[in-house]
Amino acid sequence: MTIRHLRIFIEVVDSGKMSTAAKNLFISQPTVSQAIKELEEHYGGLLFERLSRKLYITPKGERLLSYARNVVEQFDGLEEAMVQDGYVKKIRIGATNTVGNSILGDVTNTLKAISPHTEIYSYVNNTQNIEEKLLKSELDIAIVEGMVKSPDLVSIPEVNDFLVLLCSPNHPLAQRDTIELRDLSNESFAMREQGSGTRELFERYMLEKGVPIRVSFEGNSSDSIKKAVVENQLLAVLSIRLVEEEVRNGEIHVVLNTGNDWDRYFSIVYHKNKVVTDEMSSLIEIVKDYKYVDFLQGVSTGKLLN
Repeated sequence: MTIRHLRIFIEVVDSGKMSTAAKNLFISQPTVSQAIKELEEHYGGLLFERLSRKLYITPKGERLLSYARNVVEQFDGLEEAMVQDGYVKKIRIGATNTVGNSILGDVTNTLKAISPHTEIYSYVNNTQNIEEKLLKSELDIAIVEGMVKSPDLVSIPEVNDFLVLLCSPNHPLAQRDTIELRDLSNESFAMREQGSGTRELFERYMLEKGVPIRVSFEGNSSDSIKKAVVENQLLAVLSIRLVEEEVRNGEIHVVLNTGNDWDRYFSIVYHKNKVVTDEMSSLIEIVKDYKYVDFLQGVSTGKLLN
């Protein structure tokens, strides 16, 4: 088994066909077939099921894939470090939208100050997309607010966070000290897109409580959600970290859930087979400094009763 075998295997998985993998790698299809056959003989089992001229990866193939991407990436890093003069250390950081709009900028600036010669790449998307990129070894590490589902990813809770109900100061609910959960069934919401960790947590909570959500607006950015709250009198649920400026300016009214149902963490996530570099370790230590939220001291808020 060689790195070449693993490159071919990964390309077959990503392209879904041996003929396409051969084309992408500029080799013949029999060469691809032979490489897969040799891998299957080496590891003692099928890596793909071949049904109706289509390839379906087997559990053994999935297990190999979880290691193969990282092995190839680490080999490429070794080659670059040993061959090129002036090698630059790199780190590819993923962040979910909430994290990207709250702490990511400060975190990367701090990392630059600590390690000025490190090349930093940042990618922001929802939890589902970040998870996919970590599994494909397209990111080294990520900070996410949602729950990752793959058992191949290590998830370490590091930063306290919680969701809050938002409305305009002119909204009728803003005039009340307490709100019953059932009152929300008559309201219209601005919601994050499907795949968002924030949306998943709120939808799961409302489903468990038997309260329907009337969605009037969907957006993939916190700014668009907040704008819908202020200008269109919609309700929304977002991380408390995303509304500090608007709360201080009196543009948005916050309603706190009296239970702990909306408490959550920003978690550090990376592949279980990933070698944790010095740059990744530095990032983890930096993130720990953002553990708590304290800007609600002295702010008038409403209360949501369960």
